[in-house]
Amino acid sequence: MRELTPRIALELIAHEGIVTEAYKDSVGVWTWSVGITDASGHKVFPRYKDKPQPLEHCIGVYLWLLREKYLPPVLAAFGRHDPSEAELGAALSFHWNTGAIARASWIGRFVKGDVEGARKSMLDWARPRELLARRRKEQALFFDGQWSEDGTALVYGVAKPSYKPARGRRVPVRGLVEGLFESKPAPLSAPARGDITQPEEKTWFDRLFE
Repeated sequence: MRELTPRIALELIAHEGIVTEAYKDSVGVWTWSVGITDASGHKVFPRYKDKPQPLEHCIGVYLWLLREKYLPPVLAAFGRHDPSEAELGAALSFHWNTGAIARASWIGRFVKGDVEGARKSMLDWARPRELLARRRKEQALFFDGQWSEDGTALVYGVAKPSYKPARGRRVPVRGLVEGLFESKPAPLSAPARGDITQPEEKTWFDRLFE
């Protein structure tokens, strides 16, 4: 499998949660939605400071980044190996969290056939210690096909003036994610000048670039 699926997207959301307005992470970096920062290429601050967004927009931006920015390097790391949905989901979760799929030894060992070595070395990326639970879930998904998503997300508010995430509430998001996949737009291309007719209603994808 070499395409993003709703189940993969939901798995990452289960690990990350969603914060609908900009907040400061544990090291003071402005973050939003499913762990998105300015480093992703989508501007977070000051765009979302004190400006909570609908879940559709939060998840829409996340899906766009996951597909356009994170999927290609993960597929490149697999080389000629055609990953299963579970393998792709676990590798994407790892890369979304670490940004290190290109230099992680565990994926290299896996594609060379050293499955047990890969399983063990994935846990080398469990620092700080708080990441161990996530690595174990990614490990269980990649090597044993055990999914942890249940179609819900913890959606957090923001406490002020600290701008730290406030207590979250569990919200069903499966239908929303699946609906966004069904309405996945075609890749962007600049229309010829003569092709422009009446303006159409904007979609969540259009609003990514506002």
